[in-house]
Amino acid sequence: MTDKNNILYLFDRPTEPIFIGKGDGNVSFDVPAEYLTDRYKPLASDIQNRFSGGKTIPITKLSTIPDLSFPLQLGRDKAFSLFIPYHSKMAAKLIEIFMAAKSFDELLSLTVYARDRVNPYMFIYALSVVLTHRPDTRSLELPSHVEMFPSLYMDATVFGRAREESAVVQTGSRTPIEIPHDYSANDLDFEHRISYFREDIGINLHHWHWHLVYPFDGPMDIVNKDRRGELFYYMHQQILARYNMERLSNDMNRVVRLTNWRSPIVEGYFPKLDNILANRVWPPRPVNATLSNINREVEQISFDIEDLERWRDRIFNAIHSGFIINTAGQQVRLTESEGINILGNLIEASILSLNQNLYGSLHNNGHNAISFIHDPDNRFLENYGVMGDSATAMRDPIFYRWHAYIDDIFQEFKATIPSYNVQNLSFENVRVQSVEVSATGIPRNELATFWQQSDVDLSRGLDFLPRGSVFARFTHLQHAPFNYKITVENNGNQRIGTVRIFIAPRYDERGLPFLFREQRKLFVELDRFSVTLTRGRNEITRRSIDSSVTIPHEVTYRNLDRNRPAANSDAAAAFNFCGCGWPQNMLIPKGSSEGFQCQLFVMLSNGANDQVENAQVDGQTCDNASSYCGLRNARYPDARSMGYPFDRTPRDGVVTLQQFLTPNMAVQDVRIRFSNRTVAPLQNKVGSQQAAKPSSGRN
Repeated sequence: MTDKNNILYLFDRPTEPIFIGKGDGNVSFDVPAEYLTDRYKPLASDIQNRFSGGKTIPITKLSTIPDLSFPLQLGRDKAFSLFIPYHSKMAAKLIEIFMAAKSFDELLSLTVYARDRVNPYMFIYALSVVLTHRPDTRSLELPSHVEMFPSLYMDATVFGRAREESAVVQTGSRTPIEIPHDYSANDLDFEHRISYFREDIGINLHHWHWHLVYPFDGPMDIVNKDRRGELFYYMHQQILARYNMERLSNDMNRVVRLTNWRSPIVEGYFPKLDNILANRVWPPRPVNATLSNINREVEQISFDIEDLERWRDRIFNAIHSGFIINTAGQQVRLTESEGINILGNLIEASILSLNQNLYGSLHNNGHNAISFIHDPDNRFLENYGVMGDSATAMRDPIFYRWHAYIDDIFQEFKATIPSYNVQNLSFENVRVQSVEVSATGIPRNELATFWQQSDVDLSRGLDFLPRGSVFARFTHLQHAPFNYKITVENNGNQRIGTVRIFIAPRYDERGLPFLFREQRKLFVELDRFSVTLTRGRNEITRRSIDSSVTIPHEVTYRNLDRNRPAANSDAAAAFNFCGCGWPQNMLIPKGSSEGFQCQLFVMLSNGANDQVENAQVDGQTCDNASSYCGLRNARYPDARSMGYPFDRTPRDGVVTLQQFLTPNMAVQDVRIRFSNRTVAPLQNKVGSQQAAKPSSGRN
């Protein structure tokens, strides 16, 4: 029986030819001569002699190769972007071809044939989508995207040093290449204060992986997941709330929406990244650049700023009319329960949009307009900027301004539906009596943050170099693990409740307490879980590392392939799907040295009303990060609107958070205290103590 893990070697060094040994074991594929590209077919016998020696994976030659002509229209050395419809259609076709393989052996053979022909970035994306969604490959453990394409995630100067280390120093003696804190700008750029958030590897991996699990184009059975459009809204809304908390922690204003698309964009961004496939640097965007009409024949993309404005106006008109017009000319009501999902797919716009001809592609083409701002008509033959790739878009300050505008459209719809009344919010006979957070060695109701270093293996993404691990060391935000302790009084019978935990800043930019209508948009979901309430007093304890929002550090970075479940197991399948999730180390904002003042909100809602019928489809659970990423092959695990109870405007008479509360809710003031120290990588821990050293310059 074929070892299905063999297909994972196709992720190794994506731009090296298929016949060169893969992995540390120099594993090679027994590639049929007919599968070699035209350049290497005359050298077939020589290649077989030169590049064999380790384990050999047999490949069954297919009698017929599916038509790959459409995906092959993009050159192997060209930049690939899912935001460009021409590219996304090619990727969708490739996914469709791979999904249609009748057996695993056929899939393996087909992907071996395609690997050296198809654009490497498109190939890796399509193969990742397919392995995540095919029933016969779901349990395979995909490598981290940062290992395959490290140039998308870190300073370009790292790779020259990594190549030297790999070529000169033997495996086992190599030292990690340290990524400097301040490589994209310095503090003369006001926005650079929070570059540690925007350029965080884990956050950008989350964004890439979410769009992997929730592609907006491809086979319908892959795209059409439960409440997909609503999840597009909610995941990005939470990113914005989390980003605004980070800004307030650093004495910055909340992000300003990008409302005027004809005025200069004051924020510049110079990414300092290399596009390895295209052998170019990623284009920067200078300060005060202005959006232009896009007409790029090579990418087959053309639209005007007026198109964006026209689509925006039609969407707002639909919101205030209470319905959209589908392609059949029929009215589709934007109901309280389904409206947000319809709008999410419409605005993005995914293939689930009910009328893309009328409402266009506002979100995606907004990304394109910004990513081609430096060369809108391709006269300088430049590629797109970082806003054109889901793996790099969150690095740019303009990402958050654009998404603040997109979120404002969703908020406009939310303002048209009924507010939650007391009955919608209450849980009869249940009262939350007290809430506190605690961590070892830290004052009660205080959260502690600091810097931590971690290592990521670059060897899978460094082509034509000696084998063996070579690491990059990066510094990221971290917090001390903590516990929630929630005391609940249940004066009714035993029942199920859902605990919902959020955090929000207490004061605005002026130092004044937030009014609830603004604060509700800043509540960041920290956790959501079910509990059984017995009659009387209940004490609920929950660890922060069990959050329904985050994935563990090991899942984000796949460090040294540790802590992985056994292959071909349900746990391994969950590991892949749960690769989608907010990084655990970024759960809590940085805070401040004096203690950033926040309000921790805890609510117990009625589990009977929260329960989703037929939630599980195949018994496979994937609990990690279900708040942002749902469940594999299952309905979203909460019947309430995403963001409940903060997703709607408040009921009449509610001005402050305190006035919003019902007995099944409680608020606790907490402080987030930042310590400007740096903790060494986890693998360098001695016993149970982490070595700490003074930080070098970042505040």
